[in-house]
Amino acid sequence: MVVQRYGRAHGLGRGAVTVTAVLVGSLVGTAALSGCAAPDDPKQTADPALAVRNAADALAKAGTSKASTSMEMATGGTRVTIRGEGGYDFRRRTGRLQVLLPKDPAGASEHRPITELLTPGALYMKNRGAGVPADKWVRVDTTTLDDGNLVTGGATDPAAAAELLRGAREVTYLGEVDLAGVKVGHYRGVADIAHAARVASPQLRGALAAAAKGFAKDTVPFDAYLDAEGRLRKVRHQFSFSNQGRTVAVASTTLLYGFGVPVEVTLPDRRDIYAGKIKA
Repeated sequence: MVVQRYGRAHGLGRGAVTVTAVLVGSLVGTAALSGCAAPDDPKQTADPALAVRNAADALAKAGTSKASTSMEMATGGTRVTIRGEGGYDFRRRTGRLQVLLPKDPAGASEHRPITELLTPGALYMKNRGAGVPADKWVRVDTTTLDDGNLVTGGATDPAAAAELLRGAREVTYLGEVDLAGVKVGHYRGVADIAHAARVASPQLRGALAAAAKGFAKDTVPFDAYLDAEGRLRKVRHQFSFSNQGRTVAVASTTLLYGFGVPVEVTLPDRRDIYAGKIKA
Protein backbone atom coordinates (compact mmCIF):
# COMPACT_ATOMS: atom_id res chain seq x y z
CA MET A 1 0.00 0.00 0.00
CA VAL A 2 1.60 3.31 1.02
CA VAL A 3 4.99 1.90 1.86
CA GLN A 4 4.74 -0.37 -1.11
CA ARG A 5 4.88 2.57 -3.50
CA TYR A 6 7.77 4.15 -1.64
CA GLY A 7 9.64 0.87 -1.36
CA ARG A 8 9.78 0.62 -5.12
CA ALA A 9 10.46 4.29 -5.70
CA HIS A 10 13.43 4.25 -3.36
CA GLY A 11 14.80 0.92 -4.51
CA LEU A 12 13.96 -1.17 -1.44
CA GLY A 13 13.32 -4.17 -3.67
CA ARG A 14 10.40 -6.49 -4.33
CA GLY A 15 10.83 -8.37 -1.06
CA ALA A 16 10.81 -5.19 0.98
CA VAL A 17 7.75 -4.02 -0.93
CA THR A 18 5.93 -7.22 -0.02
CA VAL A 19 6.68 -6.94 3.69
CA THR A 20 5.68 -3.28 3.74
CA ALA A 21 2.69 -3.84 1.47
CA VAL A 22 0.51 -1.32 3.28
CA LEU A 23 3.05 0.94 4.91
CA VAL A 24 5.14 -0.28 7.73
CA GLY A 25 4.81 -2.11 10.94
CA SER A 26 3.92 -4.09 14.04
CA LEU A 27 5.68 -5.33 17.09
CA VAL A 28 5.17 -7.14 20.33
CA GLY A 29 6.79 -8.29 23.54
CA THR A 30 6.50 -9.55 27.13
CA ALA A 31 8.66 -11.50 29.57
CA ALA A 32 10.74 -11.15 32.71
CA LEU A 33 12.89 -8.05 33.07
CA SER A 34 15.81 -7.00 35.18
CA GLY A 35 17.81 -3.84 35.76
CA CYS A 36 18.97 -1.38 38.34
CA ALA A 37 18.92 2.35 39.00
CA ALA A 38 21.62 4.62 40.29
CA PRO A 39 22.26 4.13 44.04
CA ASP A 40 20.83 7.54 44.98
CA ASP A 41 17.98 7.46 42.46
CA PRO A 42 14.46 7.53 43.99
CA LYS A 43 13.49 4.73 41.60
CA GLN A 44 16.21 2.42 42.88
CA THR A 45 13.68 0.17 44.67
CA ALA A 46 11.44 -0.11 41.61
CA ASP A 47 11.61 -3.01 39.18
CA PRO A 48 12.32 -1.47 35.75
CA ALA A 49 10.96 -4.54 33.96
CA LEU A 50 7.68 -4.35 35.85
CA ALA A 51 7.37 -0.62 35.18
CA VAL A 52 7.75 -1.13 31.44
CA ARG A 53 5.41 -4.12 31.32
CA ASN A 54 2.73 -2.13 33.11
CA ALA A 55 2.88 0.83 30.69
CA ALA A 56 -0.01 -0.49 28.59
CA ASP A 57 -2.24 -0.74 31.66
CA ALA A 58 -1.34 2.81 32.69
CA LEU A 59 -2.37 4.07 29.26
CA ALA A 60 -5.70 2.25 29.46
CA LYS A 61 -6.30 3.93 32.81
CA ALA A 62 -5.47 7.33 31.28
CA GLY A 63 -8.03 6.70 28.54
CA THR A 64 -6.98 8.85 25.60
CA SER A 65 -4.10 10.95 24.32
CA LYS A 66 -2.76 12.83 21.34
CA ALA A 67 -0.12 10.97 19.34
CA SER A 68 2.76 11.80 17.02
CA THR A 69 4.50 9.08 15.07
CA SER A 70 7.65 8.77 13.00
CA MET A 71 8.74 5.76 11.00
CA GLU A 72 12.17 5.65 9.42
CA MET A 73 13.16 2.93 6.96
CA ALA A 74 16.72 2.34 5.82
CA THR A 75 18.38 -0.10 3.48
CA GLY A 76 21.74 0.42 1.85
CA GLY A 77 22.10 4.16 1.39
CA THR A 78 18.37 4.85 1.14
CA ARG A 79 16.41 6.36 4.01
CA VAL A 80 12.70 7.25 4.05
CA THR A 81 10.75 8.89 6.91
CA ILE A 82 6.95 8.84 7.29
CA ARG A 83 5.26 11.01 9.93
CA GLY A 84 1.83 10.99 11.53
CA GLU A 85 -0.34 13.06 13.89
CA GLY A 86 -3.61 12.29 15.63
CA GLY A 87 -5.17 10.78 18.73
CA TYR A 88 -5.80 7.41 20.33
CA ASP A 89 -8.33 5.85 22.72
CA PHE A 90 -6.52 3.17 24.75
CA ARG A 91 -9.70 1.76 26.25
CA ARG A 92 -11.49 1.21 22.96
CA ARG A 93 -8.22 0.47 21.13
CA THR A 94 -9.16 2.89 18.36
CA GLY A 95 -7.32 5.85 16.91
CA ARG A 96 -7.14 8.31 14.04
CA LEU A 97 -3.92 9.50 12.38
CA GLN A 98 -3.01 11.77 9.48
CA VAL A 99 0.03 10.15 7.90
CA LEU A 100 2.28 12.24 5.67
CA LEU A 101 4.51 10.61 3.08
CA PRO A 102 7.86 12.15 2.13
CA LYS A 103 8.59 13.75 -1.22
CA ASP A 104 9.31 11.62 -4.25
CA PRO A 105 12.95 10.77 -5.05
CA ALA A 106 12.92 13.51 -7.70
CA GLY A 107 11.85 16.06 -5.10
CA ALA A 108 8.26 16.37 -6.24
CA SER A 109 5.69 17.99 -3.99
CA GLU A 110 4.44 16.11 -0.94
CA HIS A 111 1.49 13.77 -1.28
CA ARG A 112 -1.90 14.33 0.29
CA PRO A 113 -2.02 13.09 3.89
CA ILE A 114 -3.41 9.61 4.31
CA THR A 115 -6.13 9.29 6.93
CA GLU A 116 -5.77 6.12 8.97
CA LEU A 117 -8.31 4.66 11.36
CA LEU A 118 -6.79 2.14 13.78
CA THR A 119 -9.08 -0.51 15.26
CA PRO A 120 -8.63 -3.98 16.79
CA GLY A 121 -7.84 -6.29 13.89
CA ALA A 122 -8.25 -3.75 11.09
CA LEU A 123 -6.65 -0.70 9.51
CA TYR A 124 -8.70 1.72 7.37
CA MET A 125 -6.97 4.15 5.01
CA LYS A 126 -8.32 7.04 2.92
CA ASN A 127 -6.36 8.90 0.22
CA ARG A 128 -4.55 5.62 -0.24
CA GLY A 129 -3.39 6.69 -3.69
CA ALA A 130 -3.08 4.86 -7.01
CA GLY A 131 -6.03 2.71 -7.96
CA VAL A 132 -8.35 3.80 -5.13
CA PRO A 133 -11.11 6.41 -5.71
CA ALA A 134 -10.61 9.61 -3.68
CA ASP A 135 -13.85 9.10 -1.74
CA LYS A 136 -13.19 5.46 -0.83
CA TRP A 137 -11.50 3.71 2.09
CA VAL A 138 -9.23 0.68 2.01
CA ARG A 139 -9.65 -1.89 4.78
CA VAL A 140 -6.78 -4.19 5.78
CA ASP A 141 -7.05 -7.13 8.16
CA THR A 142 -4.02 -6.58 10.41
CA THR A 143 -4.04 -10.16 11.66
CA THR A 144 -3.06 -11.29 8.14
CA LEU A 145 -0.09 -8.93 7.80
CA ASP A 146 3.41 -10.34 8.24
CA ASP A 147 4.22 -7.50 10.63
CA GLY A 148 0.82 -7.26 12.34
CA ASN A 149 0.71 -3.59 11.26
CA LEU A 150 3.66 -2.61 13.41
CA VAL A 151 5.17 -1.02 10.32
CA THR A 152 2.77 -1.68 7.45
CA GLY A 153 0.68 1.46 7.91
CA GLY A 154 3.65 3.78 8.18
CA ALA A 155 2.80 4.30 11.84
CA THR A 156 2.82 1.77 14.66
CA ASP A 157 -0.54 1.46 16.39
CA PRO A 158 0.10 3.22 19.76
CA ALA A 159 -1.63 0.43 21.69
CA ALA A 160 0.44 -2.20 19.88
CA ALA A 161 3.60 -0.25 20.68
CA ALA A 162 2.70 -0.35 24.37
CA GLU A 163 1.50 -3.96 24.35
CA LEU A 164 4.78 -5.02 22.78
CA LEU A 165 6.48 -3.83 25.95
CA ARG A 166 4.68 -6.56 27.90
CA GLY A 167 7.36 -8.83 26.48
CA ALA A 168 10.19 -6.62 27.72
CA ARG A 169 13.31 -8.19 29.17
CA GLU A 170 16.89 -7.20 29.94
CA VAL A 171 15.53 -3.81 30.99
CA THR A 172 17.80 -1.16 32.44
CA TYR A 173 16.73 2.09 34.03
CA LEU A 174 18.96 4.85 32.63
CA GLY A 175 17.78 7.74 34.78
CA GLU A 176 15.44 10.70 34.60
CA VAL A 177 15.30 13.06 31.62
CA ASP A 178 13.19 16.00 30.48
CA LEU A 179 10.76 15.32 27.64
CA ALA A 180 8.90 18.40 26.40
CA GLY A 181 8.86 19.84 29.91
CA VAL A 182 7.83 16.57 31.61
CA LYS A 183 10.18 14.55 33.83
CA VAL A 184 10.25 10.97 32.60
CA GLY A 185 12.22 7.84 33.37
CA HIS A 186 14.28 6.38 30.53
CA TYR A 187 14.26 2.59 30.16
CA ARG A 188 16.12 0.47 27.63
CA GLY A 189 15.74 -3.20 26.80
CA VAL A 190 14.44 -5.69 24.29
CA ALA A 191 10.92 -6.99 23.74
CA ASP A 192 10.20 -10.61 22.91
CA ILE A 193 7.48 -10.39 20.24
CA ALA A 194 6.11 -13.93 20.64
CA HIS A 195 5.88 -13.62 24.42
CA ALA A 196 4.21 -10.23 24.14
CA ALA A 197 1.62 -11.72 21.78
CA ARG A 198 0.76 -14.42 24.30
CA VAL A 199 0.13 -11.97 27.14
CA ALA A 200 -1.21 -9.00 25.17
CA SER A 201 -4.73 -7.68 25.49
CA PRO A 202 -7.22 -9.85 23.55
CA GLN A 203 -7.89 -7.09 20.98
CA LEU A 204 -4.24 -6.98 19.89
CA ARG A 205 -3.22 -10.56 20.38
CA GLY A 206 -3.91 -11.60 16.78
CA ALA A 207 -1.90 -8.80 15.19
CA LEU A 208 1.06 -9.34 17.49
CA ALA A 209 0.99 -13.09 16.89
CA ALA A 210 1.26 -12.36 13.16
CA ALA A 211 4.15 -9.98 13.80
CA ALA A 212 6.00 -12.63 15.77
CA LYS A 213 6.38 -14.57 12.52
CA GLY A 214 7.30 -11.70 10.22
CA PHE A 215 10.49 -10.14 11.54
CA ALA A 216 14.08 -11.29 11.11
CA LYS A 217 14.64 -11.43 14.88
CA ASP A 218 12.46 -12.62 17.76
CA THR A 219 13.31 -9.57 19.87
CA VAL A 220 12.98 -5.84 19.26
CA PRO A 221 15.29 -3.31 20.95
CA PHE A 222 13.43 -0.39 22.53
CA ASP A 223 13.85 2.84 24.46
CA ALA A 224 10.80 3.71 26.56
CA TYR A 225 10.06 6.85 28.57
CA LEU A 226 7.51 6.71 31.40
CA ASP A 227 6.11 9.59 33.44
CA ALA A 228 5.46 9.64 37.20
CA GLU A 229 2.11 7.88 36.68
CA GLY A 230 3.69 5.06 34.71
CA ARG A 231 2.22 6.26 31.41
CA LEU A 232 4.22 5.74 28.25
CA ARG A 233 5.24 9.14 26.90
CA LYS A 234 7.65 8.02 24.20
CA VAL A 235 8.83 4.71 22.80
CA ARG A 236 11.23 3.90 20.00
CA HIS A 237 11.34 0.40 18.56
CA GLN A 238 13.96 -0.85 16.13
CA PHE A 239 12.66 -3.53 13.77
CA SER A 240 14.55 -5.42 11.09
CA PHE A 241 13.63 -7.89 8.38
CA SER A 242 15.43 -9.52 5.47
CA ASN A 243 14.55 -9.00 1.82
CA GLN A 244 16.44 -10.72 -0.98
CA GLY A 245 19.56 -10.99 1.14
CA ARG A 246 19.41 -7.39 2.37
CA THR A 247 18.44 -6.23 5.83
CA VAL A 248 15.85 -3.47 6.03
CA ALA A 249 15.91 -1.50 9.28
CA VAL A 250 12.79 0.28 10.54
CA ALA A 251 12.85 2.64 13.52
CA SER A 252 9.37 3.50 14.79
CA THR A 253 8.89 6.29 17.33
CA THR A 254 5.61 7.10 19.09
CA LEU A 255 5.05 10.20 21.24
CA LEU A 256 2.01 10.41 23.54
CA TYR A 257 0.79 13.62 25.20
CA GLY A 258 -2.38 15.59 25.94
CA PHE A 259 -3.93 12.78 27.97
CA GLY A 260 -7.70 12.94 28.37
CA VAL A 261 -8.44 14.77 25.11
CA PRO A 262 -11.56 13.65 23.19
CA VAL A 263 -10.77 11.13 20.45
CA GLU A 264 -13.58 10.38 18.02
CA VAL A 265 -13.23 7.50 15.56
CA THR A 266 -16.13 6.80 13.20
CA LEU A 267 -15.67 3.80 10.96
CA PRO A 268 -16.66 4.16 7.29
CA ASP A 269 -19.87 2.66 5.99
CA ARG A 270 -19.43 -0.63 4.17
CA ARG A 271 -20.46 0.98 0.87
CA ASP A 272 -17.57 3.45 1.24
CA ILE A 273 -14.93 0.73 1.43
CA TYR A 274 -13.13 0.02 -1.85
CA ALA A 275 -13.27 -3.62 -2.88
CA GLY A 276 -11.43 -3.40 -6.19
CA LYS A 277 -7.84 -4.11 -7.12
CA ILE A 278 -5.24 -1.85 -5.54
CA LYS A 279 -2.28 -0.74 -7.62
CA ALA A 280 1.24 -0.77 -6.26
